[in-house]
Amino acid sequence: MATKKYTVTLPEELAEEIRGEVGPGAFSAYVTRAIERQREHDRLGELVERMLKEGGPLTEQEQAAAAKQMRDIERWFEDREQGAQGQAEAA
Repeated sequence: MATKKYTVTLPEELAEEIRGEVGPGAFSAYVTRAIERQREHDRLGELVERMLKEGGPLTEQEQAAAAKQMRDIERWFEDREQGAQGQAEAA
């Protein structure tokens, strides 16, 4: 992907904190990832808005099903992480 240099204004304290954590060579990559995540967040918000407009608010039953699905997904990631940690400790 082609890149282009831009000038942005950031609070100095925030910028120096990030630079201290990631190092000067990784600052642009960090900012790029942050902007990409924000764009994804914005697009998800637009999708939710459109879906609510077309289908109306979720019923209590739909909300409960979604909450269960989220718990199942979180449990899957936790189990996966614990399995990876166990393998690393065994090695």
